[in-house]
Parts: sequence; C-alpha cells; structure tokens
Amino acid sequence: MQLGSGAVDLLSGLPAWQGFLLLVGGGVVLALSIRVVGDRLLRQVTPRIEGDVDDIVFRGIHTAMYVTVGLGGAYAGAQIYDVRPAVAVSLGAGTLSLVVIVWMVTLLRIGRQASAIATDSAYIDRQMVPILQNIWSAVVSGGGILLLLILWNIDVTPLLASAGIMGIIVGLAARDTLANFFGSLSLYLDGTYAVGDFVVLESGERGRVEDISVRSTVIRTRDDILVTVPNSKLNNAAIVNESTPRRKRRIRVRVGVAYGTDIDRVEGILLELAEAEALVQDRPNPRVRFREFGDSALNFELLCWVGNPALTARATHELNSAIYKRFRAEDIGIPFPQRSISISTEEIPGELFDQAQSKSKATDDGGMTGE
Repeated sequence: MQLGSGAVDLLSGLPAWQGFLLLVGGGVVLALSIRVVGDRLLRQVTPRIEGDVDDIVFRGIHTAMYVTVGLGGAYAGAQIYDVRPAVAVSLGAGTLSLVVIVWMVTLLRIGRQASAIATDSAYIDRQMVPILQNIWSAVVSGGGILLLLILWNIDVTPLLASAGIMGIIVGLAARDTLANFFGSLSLYLDGTYAVGDFVVLESGERGRVEDISVRSTVIRTRDDILVTVPNSKLNNAAIVNESTPRRKRRIRVRVGVAYGTDIDRVEGILLELAEAEALVQDRPNPRVRFREFGDSALNFELLCWVGNPALTARATHELNSAIYKRFRAEDIGIPFPQRSISISTEEIPGELFDQAQSKSKATDDGGMTGE
C-alpha cells in the first residue's frame, strides 16, 4: 500500500502490529483529551443555558463523541495496514458497528431523558410527549439496524419488500390501534382539548379530561367516574370544550312569574341576587331578559358568568334557592300549569243517567230509614 508523506510515512515504516497499536493508542489518548476538555467546557457552558434538555443532549453527545474517536483509531489501523482480508473486513465492519450501536443507544437515551423533562415543561403539551418519544425511538432504532445490515454487506432489498408486506398485514390487523394513534395526532394538531379541560361528549357525558394517551382519552365525570374513550371515536365526534377559549362560562337561570307582577321589580330582584352570589363574576355584568309571554307565566332569564365550568351546577343551585326564597318573601307568585276537568251530565247516555239517579235515590232513602 502506497502511503503519503509525513506521519503516514512514519507509520508505514513500522511493523504492522506496532503501527496498529500506535493508532489504537493514539485514538484512546485523543478520546481522553476530548473527554477532559469537553467536561470542562460543559461545566462552563450548560449552566448559562436555561433548562435541563441542553445538559442531557450535550453530555450524551460528548460521551458518544470520545468513544467514537477512540474506536476510530482501530478502524484507521485496519484500513492502513495490510492484514488478512478476512480479518480486515471483520475488524472494519465490527468497529463501525460498535460506533453505530454507541450512537443508537446514546440517541435513544437522550430521547427518553429529554421526554421525561419535557413532560413537566410549561411550553410543551404533555399528551404529545409519549407520541414524539415513540416516533423518535422507532426512527433511531430502524436507522441503526439498517446501517448495521449495510455494514455487514447484507442485502436489504428483500427485507424492505418483506417489510412492506408485513406492514400491510400489521396495518390490517391493528387498524384500530393505528386509528387511535392518528386520532390522537389529529386531536393534538387541531387543539380540540387538553388535560384539565371540561368537555361534553356527543353522548351527553360531561367531565374533566384527566389523561390523553396514544390510544385513548380518560374523562372524569361529575359522578367521579373515569370514562375511557378511544381517540378514533373522539376524532370523528362532535365535542364541546367548555374551557376554551376562556374558562368563564355563562349560565342561564329561567324563572316564571304570575301575570300582573311588576316586571321591573322582578328584574331588580334577580340582578340583586346575582350580584350577591359569590360564585358569579362581576365581569361581564349579570343581566336579565324578559323572554316571552308563557301559557301561565311571564318567563324571565337571568344570565351571569362563573369563573370555571365546574361551578355551573353549583351556581345554578345557589341562584335557584335564593330566587325561590326571595320571591316567597316578596309575595311574588311562581305559577305552575293547572288543569280543570268538568263533566256535563247531558253528555251521559240516557240509560246510564237513569241508573245513576236510581242509585242516588236508593242511597238517600236508606239514609232516611236509618234515621
């Protein structure tokens, strides 16, 4: 093998085993130097950057870097010196394989540690962290395995064809799982809801979102029951998010008063009760609307706001109780539907009418006899 000048000529003049060991030793010394200098730089640089993700990434890459340099000496020795071809091929491929494995493990570890920190971050949605971590792990593992097969001269074309067929089979067998996975991506990208939001499902169930995973969403109802719903169903259903765009919710309290009641007095009482209720927000201001002339009542509606969707039921209860007590104290009638039934004896058939009269007369005679 013809070598260049300088250091390469010096190496070529040495016996093969000495030159090989010299390159391996030089790679190890250079790796140790990078480790020592790199550790000092990391201690100076990473504290200046906010967060812990940068520390994880830099330290992970730093470790993989000096290990790669150390293995690079063995690879260079195998390429420079004439050794047996079989040994050279196995040594070169083996060294590069170790480098690939080191970087694959490093990247997987960085992904796990970064996702653990990102879960508690206020800038990243928690439900997307496991999804991104799974995608990252799949890409890194698949790329690393593909490189290893190429390094050992294994034809990957049949494997890719088989992977395509297996992908179709797995896709058909796990279509529900894939539908839930892509459903979770769609829900995140659309911003339909987040953990902590109050939602109303198409089936009428209402509750707080407790957890969003790759497969399903867990909702805690007002009865303190956990309901697990597949993401594929939620992605195709109409969902009402009561926590967006703001957490304030407006409630409607309907009440009817008797005809003839002073409507200005009713409106004043309702506004006074709304302002006195601690759960009702001052802004927007409560308001009263005279909605309609009902069949038996003048129908009003009190509109006011609460600070959280979870307080709507409690606030409605408090206002209804206060309105009923105040109306009783103010002698304001709350009418309710009534029905009067009258029967005309003229519409009873003649024979039945005669029988009824006979029974009535017999009863009266018996009573007189007893007296």
